[in-house]
Amino acid sequence: MTTTSSGAPTPPRFKRSSPRKKRQLRSRRLAGEDGAAWTPPHPACTAVSAQSPIGRALPRDFFEVDALDLAPRLLGKLLRRDEVVLRITEVEAYRPNDSACHGRFGITARTAPVFGPGGHAYVYLCYGLHMMLNVVADKEGVGAAVLIRSCAPVSGLGTIQQRRGQQTEKPILLTGPGKVGQALGLSTDWSNHPLYTPGGLEVLDGPELENFLVGPRVGIEYASPEHVAAPWRFAVAGTPWISAPKNTLRPR
Repeated sequence: MTTTSSGAPTPPRFKRSSPRKKRQLRSRRLAGEDGAAWTPPHPACTAVSAQSPIGRALPRDFFEVDALDLAPRLLGKLLRRDEVVLRITEVEAYRPNDSACHGRFGITARTAPVFGPGGHAYVYLCYGLHMMLNVVADKEGVGAAVLIRSCAPVSGLGTIQQRRGQQTEKPILLTGPGKVGQALGLSTDWSNHPLYTPGGLEVLDGPELENFLVGPRVGIEYASPEHVAAPWRFAVAGTPWISAPKNTLRPR
């Protein structure tokens, strides 16, 4: 330690980082580019480590089950497109003979993908603005799917923010199905894409959750009363990465 001419200790001097450099370092930490994985607020949304099964695609038969069985099983699984990896935190099931399901219209140019093989994507445009990603469930011809409502970022945060047009790390970034579609850069051209094959858009394995929330689906007031009230919405318990309304969700 140095001293002044009066004998008093000289306070240590610290080099200040520029605001720009701080932002760059913070962005790299969040995206995992410096080797430090970003850990979201809940264990179900933790970043993927070298030991995680991020490289393992789910088999096709994983998806060939009733949408009500597939929906909660998708919680905690990963969506990957290029450098963007998202962990699924909220979903909704849509089944055959469901007055809220697009399958109620029968097979049309728009709805044909939902009648396709289980494990394929069904992407549709909502209100002319939002790309909504669904995972087709069950066997070919059934007409069932699971809507991906919300996710948490695992990697590729910078790309997610750029696509979303929001420089934030808060849940508003990905809490809503249209936000998920935008973060992944999807269009209706992705409909019929197999999600169990390498490349493009994939659903990858992740931890199976024991604790999750259930409640009625959102924005289906046009459906019959029994389907409006059906508890076919599922979400990870204890995470902020869930869309509104949250007060309709209850522990399973």
